[in-house]
Amino acid sequence: MRPQSTPSSRPRSASQTSRAAASESQRTARLTPRFSKDAVTSSRRIASSRPPSRRWGPGRPPLTPPAPQSPSYGRHSPGVLLAGTARAGLTIEGDLAPNFVAQGDELMPVVLVVDDGAANRELIRLYLSTIDCEVRLAEDGPTALDMIETAPPDLVLLDVRMPRMDGYEVCRRIKAMPRGRLLPVVMITGLSQTTHRVMALEAGADDFMAKPVEGAELIARVRSALRLKELYNTLDSAEHVIFSLATAVEAKDSFTEQHTQRVGESARLLGERLGLSEQTLDVLYRGGIIHDIGKIGVSDSILHKPGPLDPVEVPQMQAHVAIGESIVKPLRSTSGLLPIIRHHHERFDGHGYPDGLRAREIPRAARIVSVCDAFDALVNDRPYRMRRSTEEALAVLRAGSGTQWDPETVDLLASELPTIQHLGAA
Repeated sequence: MRPQSTPSSRPRSASQTSRAAASESQRTARLTPRFSKDAVTSSRRIASSRPPSRRWGPGRPPLTPPAPQSPSYGRHSPGVLLAGTARAGLTIEGDLAPNFVAQGDELMPVVLVVDDGAANRELIRLYLSTIDCEVRLAEDGPTALDMIETAPPDLVLLDVRMPRMDGYEVCRRIKAMPRGRLLPVVMITGLSQTTHRVMALEAGADDFMAKPVEGAELIARVRSALRLKELYNTLDSAEHVIFSLATAVEAKDSFTEQHTQRVGESARLLGERLGLSEQTLDVLYRGGIIHDIGKIGVSDSILHKPGPLDPVEVPQMQAHVAIGESIVKPLRSTSGLLPIIRHHHERFDGHGYPDGLRAREIPRAARIVSVCDAFDALVNDRPYRMRRSTEEALAVLRAGSGTQWDPETVDLLASELPTIQHLGAA
């Protein structure tokens, strides 16, 4: 145990007292996070689905002497980066801008406690009243999922044994939600066997606590999880920058306006018809949006050339898949999109690029996006040709079915054409 310092019996002078107070004030200022209301307001404007109202006013008074200040929650709001995305007209499903609650001039993270026991919920609320956070309560899984969908918290403390839906299933559903991908979940349970811990981690939990809950341990784990959320927010902000770059690619070429948005929506629709998981549908949608991000490294003279590319220009155009992969690869949160970015120009017969994959070797998501990309390109104007009718475009796809494109995906797109046209993809 660290030895406690003993106060000196020697009295301090007035100047010493003044200097000590000033030093303490400066130290506290460095440790205490400050957040800009303007930055958060900007972030909330971008996340239009999030209810605008927030609780203002002082928090609950601590029942014990104040604990050390909670960790900094980031000096830069994702709202600054999101604003550029919104101005470009791109809406990213599942905005994860921090859901701060204002208290005076400071902003606090939000912790959602999910437990079917009222006494347990109140005990955790009592422990957390000693740190700077707002606590919200849910008595079961479905209620918690609705609350997360409406106004995502910054951390979920989740009981395992609950009626209607156990904590494992709730955790899986949270992680499958666009708004829950980067939301830390700490599971709390009286089940202490190793198998239960393994099940919690397999469900996507970020941490695990055993009951009965100890206040000091709870606060330490909450602070650790909020630090994790801060890192997630940094990654999420970087992800929004990448999507803004994808929009910038389209801005370079008036012929491709809204092309990637239509491809993303069409790919997600086909994935739904195939019964793919919500997580895979999200990958299809986001991958469809940024599949051509590498074209930001291709010369405008090549992108806008009205005729066929010459032998020198072809490899420069084909390099966009590797460029796109190199842009996105550093972000782990977008790792699921890499197969789409790299392989959406592979051919079903193995004569595509960059790796010459064939048939089922080509990732399924890339095969789906490839067909949606080709169809939307066919029915819209390009610098080198005029648009084709829907019937002509389908004829081109069917002619290339089994050679250039996956025949199963071509047939599925043809069967869903009325819905795709309703989405604005044609």
